[in-house]
Formats: sequence, structure tokens, C-alpha cells
Amino acid sequence: MDNNAPGSGGKGGFGSLFGGSEYSNTELAGVPLTGMSPLSPYLNVDPRYLVQDTDEFILPTGASKTRGRFELAFFTIGGCCITGAAFGTVNGLRMGLKDTREMGWTKPRNVQILNMVTRQGASWANTLGSVALLYSVFGVAIEKARGAEDDINTVAAGTLTGMLFKSTGGLRGVARGGLAGLALSGAYALYSNWDHIRGGSSSSVY
Repeated sequence: MDNNAPGSGGKGGFGSLFGGSEYSNTELAGVPLTGMSPLSPYLNVDPRYLVQDTDEFILPTGASKTRGRFELAFFTIGGCCITGAAFGTVNGLRMGLKDTREMGWTKPRNVQILNMVTRQGASWANTLGSVALLYSVFGVAIEKARGAEDDINTVAAGTLTGMLFKSTGGLRGVARGGLAGLALSGAYALYSNWDHIRGGSSSSVY
């Protein structure tokens, strides 16, 4: 018997290989070509289950959808160390070329430039890494103490970081460091909430 003959129903065709049922031209005529809502006659899967309209990851009960300060501390410290090393390297190269411009391109000059680059890179990496470490420790401690995560923690951590970092300079140094930390952390908090501030101001106008 010829399974491909018209009117045979095509039970031996490709549809039977995949476990799907055969569809007549009348049944296929009512299926739209666009959209994902109807059941596809070619797949034994409802395409609606393939649409991702919710979060892809399952979070534990009580977990936040965003990273906390403790998780971001590692990224902050590492990023500041790398940034400080890069900036110190460029600054050391500039200083080395400037200090040895009277010398020719000899081995002593190359060694002196290399020493300057290494010294400046390590110094800036240590400085920015220490600042990032202090900021992260203060941020995590304040968050645990208050039980909340908001811009108050950011500003407080920045202010305390500046005060402690400049504590070796006496009361005047502590005051300058605190003001610098307050200004930088306040600017960061303002920048991170700029879209919310603009949205609130525009809605109040209308």
C-alpha cells in the first residue's frame, strides 16, 4: 500500500516518526502563521511555555535580587587595585621620562624608569586598595548594624573612610578627609539616583 498516496492519511510519513498526529489541510487552515499563542502542528510542544516572561533564576527565600555590599566588596577592592596600578604605571612612566630626559637611552636610564614605574604602580595600587577596603568594611558594618541598605550607608561609609584614611594628619586631616569622603560618596549617591530624581521632578511638573 502506498502511504504517500492522496487520501491515505500519511500514517507512515514523517509525522509518525516524531510521535505527532497527522493534520489535514482543513485543520492547518485555521492556524495563523504569526504569533506564539496557538499549539504548533509541527511540534508536540506548546510554544507558550517557551516564552520567558519571568526571572530566569530562582532565588532562595528572603534573598535579594541585587548583590549586597559584601558581594560587591571583592569587586570594589580588586577594581580599585587594578585602577591604581594602571594609573601609577602611567604616572611613573611620565615621571621617569621627565627625570631622566638629560640622560641618553642607556641601560641606567631604562633601569631608573622601570624602578619609577614599579614604585608608582605599587604605591597607587596600595592606596586605592586600602581606601576600597576601608569603604567596604564600613559599608558592610553599617548595613548590618542598621538592617537596611540605602544611600545613608554609602554616605556614612565614605565619610568614615575619609576620616580614618587621613587620621594620621591630626584633627585637621580628619576633617579634610571626612569632607572629601562625604563629597565623593554624596556625588556617587546622587549619580546612582539621578534617573529617579529626574523622573520625580518631571512627574511633579506635569
